[in-house]
Amino acid sequence: MQNKTSTSRKPFNAFATPAIGKAVRGLSRLLHHGGSALPGEVVEKIDPTFLERTLGQLPYGVVLVSGTNGKTTTTRMIASILKDLNLKVFTNPTGSNFTRGVVSALLTEVSAGGKLDADIAVLELDEAYAVHFVHQVKPRYSLLLNVMRDQLDRFGEIDNTARLLSHVAANTTGTVVLNREDRRIAALAHVVPQGTQVRYFGLSDELRKLFPSDDDMHAGDLSAAEKAAAKVEGVNTALASAVAPIAAFRSGGDTGKKTSDSAADLQGPDTTSTSMAAKAADSQTGAVKSHDIFDSSGNRIIPKLDARETVSASSALADSLASQRLADVVLSRVGDHEAEFVMDDAEFETTVQLEGVYNLFNAAAALAVVRAVTEQIKNADTTLPRARDERLMRALSRVTPAFGRGEVIKVDGAPVELLLVKNPMGFRMSLSSFAPDGHDTMIVINDEYADGRDMSWLWDVDFTSLRGTGVKMVSGVRAWDMALRLEYEGVTVGQTDTNVEEAVRKFVTADPGTPKHIYCTYTAMLKVRSELGKYAEVADAGVGK
Repeated sequence: MQNKTSTSRKPFNAFATPAIGKAVRGLSRLLHHGGSALPGEVVEKIDPTFLERTLGQLPYGVVLVSGTNGKTTTTRMIASILKDLNLKVFTNPTGSNFTRGVVSALLTEVSAGGKLDADIAVLELDEAYAVHFVHQVKPRYSLLLNVMRDQLDRFGEIDNTARLLSHVAANTTGTVVLNREDRRIAALAHVVPQGTQVRYFGLSDELRKLFPSDDDMHAGDLSAAEKAAAKVEGVNTALASAVAPIAAFRSGGDTGKKTSDSAADLQGPDTTSTSMAAKAADSQTGAVKSHDIFDSSGNRIIPKLDARETVSASSALADSLASQRLADVVLSRVGDHEAEFVMDDAEFETTVQLEGVYNLFNAAAALAVVRAVTEQIKNADTTLPRARDERLMRALSRVTPAFGRGEVIKVDGAPVELLLVKNPMGFRMSLSSFAPDGHDTMIVINDEYADGRDMSWLWDVDFTSLRGTGVKMVSGVRAWDMALRLEYEGVTVGQTDTNVEEAVRKFVTADPGTPKHIYCTYTAMLKVRSELGKYAEVADAGVGK
């Protein structure tokens, strides 16, 4: 089961790579520069084959997780469950999901000689950088969660994001796990290479309307969500209300394609040699595109998409197609910190510590991947599926929230909950899952590269749930844009301060004892977390202080 040893030639200084990388990381943290990716940037330049060589040591290979929403929490679930099965797991826990972030995480784990003491790697990759990754390291397992409109300035429209993820499906060697309910993701089964298995995770018919897809958001089909919530047995009032703001949302249509200086680079690297590209260009398929996929012989793979799975497919028809695909794991019931799954026609119930109803669907995805991995583990009870799956349920119940994703930090005894937001659907689901009553609310919005430069998506978020309590503090680079958006929604804003450190200080020291929610974009979360470290015990996530 050992991965193939890299055929790339080591640079002459490869023996010194771990020491150099660790030194850069230590210096960066000492100087309070933060940023978990800096050591990775340095190592990628001085030793381009470090990533491939190091991950090539793993006996069970690499699990790659990608998609628009849910990557970090799902990666954490998979890694935690596999650890519970007594595997030694390497992962990138900080959410730094570019290739350089993975390299930085490796530098914290490898020995001075470059050895990685792990059985398997579970890695979260940004949709665009996953393309770069799979052309260095072919994952044995991949999990593709969803595609939604996110960072249009980087990715362009949603179908381009699906094309980026198709590279992952086409380069996976063992098992590809796809979201049955997302037709763009499910359609990627057509590019999976021969010999690689395809599995699905999905929803019961009763729950499908509770988890609207991007198409649902933009096709005006969400009015049925409220009715569906009322019909699902076991859904509590809070959960039923979670879909109400989504159901009320009506999009004005596509926002149009966005471009940026780095857009071409984010389409992914050239996937073939010159001769392979020439061969493909000579074929009947025409000119080579940057997002094209090629097999090992240089032939371009053309996805054989069913005509019913085109962009114009209706949600009802998409639901019908989804129901025809057998899912390895189905989420069949949701409740307050509890869920029920169907696996091999058997029902399994568990409680969960994770926050947010959307994470219950992510749990189904994680279980599907782990079940595929356990088929390669001799002591994983695969001969007794129910014993194996009951063990997975117990392991799932012990998973805690990921870095900044529902993470709770106690400040003077009061819980401060960090909630990452980065696109309309994610923000809306977070607002729906965390009731503002009895809490102070802060929103911190930055527009750095990792956040996405285009913040116009804030106007696609329904903030009416905050009208009753208002927002105590708004901060970040785009604080005034956020404050304006809230004003148009009729939400009272207490204070607006673009200085994140000062704003956090004012927010957490006001109203002692009151629980608090802080919604923030990725780089804002890093700053907020760093500032909270001055007032409370904050776990070291490897991103500096």
